[in-house]
Amino acid sequence: MLSRVPPEVMLRIKRYAYLLVLVVPAIGAWVTWRLTLGENVLFWAWFPALFIFGIIPVLDYIIGKDPANPDEEVEVPDMTNDWYYRALTLVCVPIHLAVLVYAGWAFATVEMGLAAQIGWVVSIGVVGGIMAINIGHELIHKDTKLETWTGGLALSSVTYAGFKVEHIMGHHVHVSTPDDASSSRYNQGVYAFLMQAFPRNFMNAWGLEAKKLRRKGKSPWGPANELIWWYAISALFAVAFTVALGWAGLVFFLAQSFFAAATLEVINYIEHYGLHRRVQENGRFERVTPAHSWNSNYLLTNLFLFHLQRHSDHHAFPRRRYQVLRHYDESPQLPGGYAAMFVLALVPPLWKKVMNPRVEAYYEGELDQLFRTQRPYSKA
Repeated sequence: MLSRVPPEVMLRIKRYAYLLVLVVPAIGAWVTWRLTLGENVLFWAWFPALFIFGIIPVLDYIIGKDPANPDEEVEVPDMTNDWYYRALTLVCVPIHLAVLVYAGWAFATVEMGLAAQIGWVVSIGVVGGIMAINIGHELIHKDTKLETWTGGLALSSVTYAGFKVEHIMGHHVHVSTPDDASSSRYNQGVYAFLMQAFPRNFMNAWGLEAKKLRRKGKSPWGPANELIWWYAISALFAVAFTVALGWAGLVFFLAQSFFAAATLEVINYIEHYGLHRRVQENGRFERVTPAHSWNSNYLLTNLFLFHLQRHSDHHAFPRRRYQVLRHYDESPQLPGGYAAMFVLALVPPLWKKVMNPRVEAYYEGELDQLFRTQRPYSKA
């Protein structure tokens, strides 16, 4: 049905449909209020996660895929410079911070059992994965200080500021190679991937920042190290939650940070599973193309995630703004939106049953690529 909508009409619809992202913090705030009423606490504590991973996948399949790519010469320049799209990402960050404080207050003051407490930090962590990390991801790729600093603040609110450095200088350079901690290997389960991704990405961020500063003749232990500033802000968040809400506030802040980061890393697992840049005759990896990320063009999740699912175009052109990212039919295609694939990834046997044949088809005739664990020897 959506395929019949003219692209120019769909682009006009999407301009305002991106406001759907505000449904996520709205649900967080509304459910927080429901929790304060003290009724059905267990259900409401888990509801945001159930909405995102239960209702959204169903709606994805009902609504269908997005047929619209903006015209490069006519529409892309105007859309890129349109202040509205930029303002929408910026305004999401203070909204998220307000919901985070409100949710933390509920965690510390509403009587909850352990299952409800776990459900609430999982739910708010998932909300943070969308509102803090996904939007932070969009912002840190941009050139203006307002956007990059707002993105850093968003990431600091979930204690994952290392992503700001490692993602730009590490992941985008080494994506779909053995050197990248955020590119999952063929037949690797998500839990093994998480055990690898968390420590490697943290250490990579500090190493990359130190290397950059040393090239500039600066100390990595001085004020020029942006990671020190961002993690100091995370520490201030933790102190503020503790002072305002006691130890429960600290537990809430750290727990939601963990689940927000885990949400990001599961998405990383999905985005590049089993895809590897081929080794050329000169021994080097081929350049990054739209073939090195899994693409998903389901409309609803793309609206909620600011086109994150058009990940192939993002990696091919990292500075493109979300509103002009394109869908490539020739890119590897996921069978569902990220919300559905997230749930599938949490059950490794089912994930491998669905995804391994797709990876093997991509590497037909060159299956040795699937088991490459070392970087190639460069002849140049």
